Amino acid sequence: MADTKRLHGAWCAKIVTLFPEVFPGVLGASLTGRALKDGLWALEPIDLRSFGTGKHRQVDDTPAGGGAGLVMRPDVLGRALSMAAKGTPDDPTRWPRVYLSPRGKPFTQADAQRFARAEGMTLLCGRFEGVDERVIEEYALEEISLGDFVLTGGEIAAQAVLDATVRLIPGVLGNAASTEEESFSDGLLEHPQYTKPAEWKGRKIPDVLLSGHHGDIEKWRRAEAERLTRARRPDLWADYQKRKG
Repeated sequence: MADTKRLHGAWCAKIVTLFPEVFPGVLGASLTGRALKDGLWALEPIDLRSFGTGKHRQVDDTPAGGGAGLVMRPDVLGRALSMAAKGTPDDPTRWPRVYLSPRGKPFTQADAQRFARAEGMTLLCGRFEGVDERVIEEYALEEISLGDFVLTGGEIAAQAVLDATVRLIPGVLGNAASTEEESFSDGLLEHPQYTKPAEWKGRKIPDVLLSGHHGDIEKWRRAEAERLTRARRPDLWADYQKRKG
């Protein structure tokens, strides 16, 4: 990863991974990449292989009790996580420590907002059959999942979590209002969006959006957000209805 400047107190992500070379990946592009170069946030990949045991830097072993696959060793992970913890607060609200795991709780916009309010975070990217349970217990790792599917490793999930989080850091997007109106910000999916030309292939922009009447536009957007959420995400709609009382 190319050297980037780092502003004092910038939000920082430490990534424990067997593949540090894949970072920043997509995070180095567009607005998150520009913010990284400008020092608004920092990225510290930590090569797990360097903490491995023996001549071949082994990081895994066979599962206790038998079974297929390999499990990441607690002694190796412990050394890496202990190094990552140096200089970071113990308080998980100030510095969350996350293990990307298919059995974790589903990642939400609320999680991204919570992570962005912290000083930084550590993410552990699993591989193989996962990590020794004692590591999760010892380091009080929060398990986060992108959904009900399995990836070959946690690197893609880590980049997704970081993208959702970093864009909420003040100054990254440049327009704070844009994060307030998007999907999930208030429990609803986002309303439809339109731009020029006013008519395309016989399809017109709704008249209300061209009316200049901001009150009517806001009502239309709210109604559309509710309609889409009710139709596509009944789970979100039910939660939204409960919050409204």
